[in-house]
Amino acid sequence: MPRYAKSRVLVLFDIDGTLLSRSGPHHRQVLEEAIWQVAGVRSTTDGIPVQGMLDGDILQCMLRQAGAAEAAPELMLAIMKKAQALYVRRCPDLREKVCPGAPQLLERLAAEGVVVGLVTGNLSRIGWRKMTQAGLRPHIRYGAFAEQGATRAELAGLALAEARRREWLEAPTVATLIGDHPNDILAARANGLRSVAVGTGVVP
Repeated sequence: MPRYAKSRVLVLFDIDGTLLSRSGPHHRQVLEEAIWQVAGVRSTTDGIPVQGMLDGDILQCMLRQAGAAEAAPELMLAIMKKAQALYVRRCPDLREKVCPGAPQLLERLAAEGVVVGLVTGNLSRIGWRKMTQAGLRPHIRYGAFAEQGATRAELAGLALAEARRREWLEAPTVATLIGDHPNDILAARANGLRSVAVGTGVVP
């Protein structure tokens, strides 16, 4: 990890609907295939309001919807691992899916030494692969992902704590969470972060 100068500004981004308008069907497809390959259950995301949800919660909903029992922690970890491996191999080029202005904003923040991270419901390898395929990875320092917490609010708290633990921040700090879903706003409020809501997702 390179050494960074301390900053008084932290900006955390959601991915889907915030940095990317849409990333195609591949994410949903690998969740479905991972459940089939690992648990032997045919399932789908149809009818599940996946926007604003964590991938782990989506997987559990898919299992329940298919009539299966809730996955034990060991099985859930195996499903998550399989889904990430599948996605890394299948994720297409996403540069055309980047929201207007997002690359320029990330470049400016990074150039000014702002600490930039992710708070996303994506599993870690899926989230990072999206950022790589979208051409945004060089501007993002770190992230908090679905497998690291039970709620989006917990992930936002982890991201804030990690930046402090690494001594990237100095007081007084202005910390902001940018997202397209009410869950992003609630996560910001739960951690005392400033919230910026964007209209690029599915929520009006």
